[in-house]
Amino acid sequence: MLKRSLPKMYKINHLRIKGFRRLYDIDLEIRSPMVMIGANGVGKTSFLDAISLLSASAEGKLNSSLNEMGGIANLLTADRADELSLLVDMKVPHHEPLKYELHIVPKGQSYAISKEMLSQDRGKTGPFKHIDSQYGDVRYFEIEGGGLVRPTWEHNPFETSLSQVPKMFHEPEELRRILSSATLYHILDVKPRAPVKLPQPMKPAELPGKDGEDIVPLLYYLRESSRDCYDAIEDALKSAFPGFENLGFPPVAAGMLAMTWKDKCFKKPMYMNQLSEGTLRFLWLASLLQSPGLSTITMIDEPEVSLHPELLLLFAELLREASKRTQIIIATHSDSLIRFLRPEEVVVMDINEGGCASAAWADKLNLEKWLSDYTLDEVWRMGRMGGRS
Repeated sequence: MLKRSLPKMYKINHLRIKGFRRLYDIDLEIRSPMVMIGANGVGKTSFLDAISLLSASAEGKLNSSLNEMGGIANLLTADRADELSLLVDMKVPHHEPLKYELHIVPKGQSYAISKEMLSQDRGKTGPFKHIDSQYGDVRYFEIEGGGLVRPTWEHNPFETSLSQVPKMFHEPEELRRILSSATLYHILDVKPRAPVKLPQPMKPAELPGKDGEDIVPLLYYLRESSRDCYDAIEDALKSAFPGFENLGFPPVAAGMLAMTWKDKCFKKPMYMNQLSEGTLRFLWLASLLQSPGLSTITMIDEPEVSLHPELLLLFAELLREASKRTQIIIATHSDSLIRFLRPEEVVVMDINEGGCASAAWADKLNLEKWLSDYTLDEVWRMGRMGGRS
């Protein structure tokens, strides 16, 4: 099992969100890692949800995603917006960025895609268009014919053309792949019968699962076939928990494995259901960030939950290492986590005078004077960065 590296030349460079909840108009450079901090209600989770919606649209699941979010009318910025738009660009080699924009408007009890365009500036008059669509009048660039044509198949008007048109040039396919693979992880479930606490099927796995449902086969197969990844996880656990010795994988039934935690203070290993919430969550995060199957965009909402502040230094180090292989975007309330980050890794989200969200990279806030005497988390607590409500 080999780690997949994120090609430096293919990555999301910029995102603009308009009319999505409090995100009335957010225009932001995308970096990795990208850690958003701010008070409750400033739009951090909405930012992640907007990317998830964009991802669903590229995967052909726009309709179901909008329904899960309560419909387009419930997503529009109250009293301000009559359409939702998402604009993204991606760096590509030897060319100008590839630009994609999607506009969605209410239509009766449903919605319509009022505009969708995938284009690229190639130095000629006007941009080169891969997709040009307005209210169902769809045109896409057909490679064989060498021009924009209308679909000859039944086109679903409730899904994006990006998810439906035949494979195009390499660059548009990279954009489709990157957007559709974006994955959002929420707080790990650690209830008594949570998947992370139970025996799991022995099978190939490249991710631990959103609820830890594949963490046992992932770690077992990493130990057997990608020892560097596995050793990195165990090293992180040894740094986080001085008593930790190793993980074990005893079979409990045909095709089923449990996982044990050996502590040098005890003769017998402990099973996953005996570990604390913080231990389980750190184990899951460390496994996730070392996973060979990381998507090209990895989003994590509130990773600090249940973690002791001292573990956040290790988490920050894991975050930076993983950001070489995936674009990581995180939403947090933790000033303890911010302490271990750099200004160029932190986005401060706040509410402007009009009641809508604003976002700014911390390294653009002229903090050098304050950072000469205080740590980044202290500057944030003092209110010098905003985001304190």
